[in-house]
Amino acid sequence: TCFLEISSWTCSPETKLPSSHQLVEAESAQVLLAMDESEDVPKDFIKLKSEKLSVDEVSELVISPYCGAVSLFVGTTRNNFEGKKVIHLEYEAYTSMAETEIKKICRDVRQKWPSIKHIAVHHRLGVVPITEASVIIAVSSPHRAESLEAVMYCINTLKASVPIWKKEIYEDEYSWKEKKECF
Repeated sequence: TCFLEISSWTCSPETKLPSSHQLVEAESAQVLLAMDESEDVPKDFIKLKSEKLSVDEVSELVISPYCGAVSLFVGTTRNNFEGKKVIHLEYEAYTSMAETEIKKICRDVRQKWPSIKHIAVHHRLGVVPITEASVIIAVSSPHRAESLEAVMYCINTLKASVPIWKKEIYEDEYSWKEKKECF
């Protein structure tokens, strides 16, 4: 039984809405769910830039209401290498080819881990001072195992196959670094 009050309805728990109203509610819920899912289609965010990278920015790109995991890898410039004092790093890239190769890595990730939602790969070019990020990779997925594995795959494959070159600047010399992952 329902009682009409001045501006609202009050229904007892046993009261059922008319079947036509239930159908409209169900259709509305399906439309809202479909709209929500279409707004959260899997995306890849790839950026090569000379400005400082932001962990917050990159992680926010991959957050999804469908995912309980966001895994990150942040590669930073350390102050030493094999007993030498590192002043800073410098990165160069064949940009269009690097972006194409990173897109391939994202495709491979989605084939290996179909539940992955979003992938972000941001890489710094130019001079990267000590402690600043050279690369940030973020991956979201419903569960942690897939995103953690995908992040590891992304960084290892990027270092082995993407045409981005690193030069370490020491106090009195410099060295272009080999891509040891290639061998």
